[in-house]
This record gives sequence, structure tokens and C-alpha cells, in this order.
Amino acid sequence: MAADTPSPALSPRLEELLQSLSDRAFAERLRQVYGAASQAITRLSDLDLVKYETAHVDDSPDLSLWEDMAPVIRDTVMDVNAILNVVREQFAVRPAGGAGSGAPLAATVEARRAKDASELLLGWMQQLAQGITQLGETMRNPAVVSDRWMLLSEIQRLRERFREQIGNLVFESASAFGPVTRQQVVPGHEEEVKAAVMVRALVADLSRIVSARLSKVREAEPEDVQWNAQQLQTELDAFGRTAAYKHLRAQDKRRIIELRGRAGRLAIQDNPSKHDVLSVVEELDTLVRALSHVNQRQLLITHDREVWAGCGVRLERALGLLGSEPAGAARALAEVAASAQSLYGREPKLDAFLRKARKTQFAQLSGSELRTTVETLQSLLAGLQVS
Repeated sequence: MAADTPSPALSPRLEELLQSLSDRAFAERLRQVYGAASQAITRLSDLDLVKYETAHVDDSPDLSLWEDMAPVIRDTVMDVNAILNVVREQFAVRPAGGAGSGAPLAATVEARRAKDASELLLGWMQQLAQGITQLGETMRNPAVVSDRWMLLSEIQRLRERFREQIGNLVFESASAFGPVTRQQVVPGHEEEVKAAVMVRALVADLSRIVSARLSKVREAEPEDVQWNAQQLQTELDAFGRTAAYKHLRAQDKRRIIELRGRAGRLAIQDNPSKHDVLSVVEELDTLVRALSHVNQRQLLITHDREVWAGCGVRLERALGLLGSEPAGAARALAEVAASAQSLYGREPKLDAFLRKARKTQFAQLSGSELRTTVETLQSLLAGLQVS
């Protein structure tokens, strides 16, 4: 990081950990690394690949794409190397902890923790360096560089992995000094979780829409087939304008664009074949269902577990208030329903409840209706696989 570039502000929890260290020199070295990590994660997140995409799925990278992507690849390498250089400068050639005290490295609890943190930093530094090597190898792979969508997908994947590794570097080294969560210390973590929650919710809605369209096409009379193809085209166009579309993997976008193109060609035919329209919708239904892989992202697994646990505690409270304070139980239920909205997309039955909950005035529920609603939500949450 340049000497005249101010270090990014660190999170309150990171500041608290650094202030707790008696070795101020070591704390400052950590501060330099965490500032560089924050800057790198921000820069690696600040890329919209949508502008490099195309409405055609068979395009090879042309000269204009290479001219556009060369700076992206260069900047990716420079952004990762920037934090690597800071870690090397601050930790690769210095002992951990005890600076100026002359104390043995493991003489104090803090010194042992500093040693652990230093080793974790160096371990993640090596993984990041290996990732830079892999990026270079990938950009020389003919199968990648001859396919626009594979090229975009690999750049997207590598930048996401770099962000994850830098986040791990911060989280694990900070964890050496006290209990922390990723949300408390990893730069950009909260924004990334929100984006993943949003993608999951919009993909779940798309899956529901496509499933309904599939049923309508199967039941359609010949004169209704073209209308269904037109509706499918409109639905895919609408999804393409959502924020979720931006965050999809490039290869998933490629398939959606391909199927949207096929639907569009059928939509302008006077009498499109029902078999052809059905084939497109069935393929799209399979694809969208497969997009539920977003639930396997570790950051969502952790998020869901925390939300699930919090909802469970508040639902127990709501149950306890049903007899003595129904209004309080209704307020607690409303809080749980609002919090559980971030689980939308995990399970269809829970999704149906949450859609209904958005229109429900919980304060107006009383008696058996209130109890039934609390117990229904409790049962739905208990059935989730969040471990």
C-alpha cells in the first residue's frame, strides 16, 4: 500500500482486538495487513461482468474482449499481490510478538496467540500466491481463452476465491486473539451475504414461475402454445433485469441466454410446436432448480444457521406469551417472520408461509389462529436442514 494512501477504516471488532494487544508494534503490523485486506476485497468485488457478456452463446473472445479483459486480469493480479506484499513485509521476515521485550516467543499467552496469527497469515499468503500462479495457467489454457463464457466464468470464479481466501486470512488470524464472527471482522462479508440471500430469493421465485409455466404449457391447447412461449420470453427478460442476474455464475447466464433465445424464436412463429416449447421450458426448469446450489455456499450455511437459531429462541418466547400476553406473542411472531424472510428459497413450504406472512397483520391474530401460526412456523423451521 502506498505511503500516502490512507488505510481503510477497520471494523469496530477488529479495532477492539488490536487495541487489546499490549505489543503495539505487532498490533500495527496487523493493522497494515487488515487495511490491505479491506482494500483488496473491495477492489476484487468492484467488477460488473455483465458488460462483457453477449446475447449470443457461441461467441469466442474477440480482440475487443481481450482488450477489455486484459486490464481486469492485470488488476486482479495487482490487487492480490498488493496484500501479499504487505504480509511479506510485515510478517515473512519478522518474529511474531514480543518486539522490544526480549521475552521468549511463547512466554506469554499473547505471544503464543501472536505466533499462531502470524503462521495463519503466512499460510494464507502461500495459498494466495498459488492462486496467482493458477490464474496465469488458466489464462494460457486454450479451452478457456477460446470460449468467451468460460473465460468470464473463470475470471469470476478466481476473483471470488481470492476474496474468500483474503476473508479467511483476516478471520482466522483475528480469531487467534478472541471470539469473532466473520460478519464482525471480514470486510464486505455482510454485503456478500445480503447479495447471496437476494440471489437465492429471486432464483426461488423464478423457479416457481418456470414451474407454473411448465404446467401451463403441458395443458395448453394448440392455439395457446405461442402465447405461452411469449410469456416465457417476457418472464426471462424480467429476470434478466433483476439484481440477482448480475450475481449468477457466467456459465449459468449462458444457459439462460440460450434458452431465452430459443423461446424468443418460438414466440414469433405463428404455430410453434408444443413439443418444442415444452422442451425449452423443461430444460429451463431443470436449470433453475439446479441454481439452488447457492444454498451450499459456506457463507449462506453460516448465515442460515444463525438466523434459524435466533428464530427458534424467539418462537419459544412467543409460545410462552400466548396465554398471558397475546399481543406480545404476536409481536414476537412478527419479528420471527421478518427475520425468517432471509431464509426464503431454502424450502418450498417455508417459502409459501413467508410469502403469506408478508401480507399478514400479525397484531390482528388472536386465540387459536395465533397459536396455530406460531406452531406452523416453528414446525417449518424445525424441518430445515441447517447443520
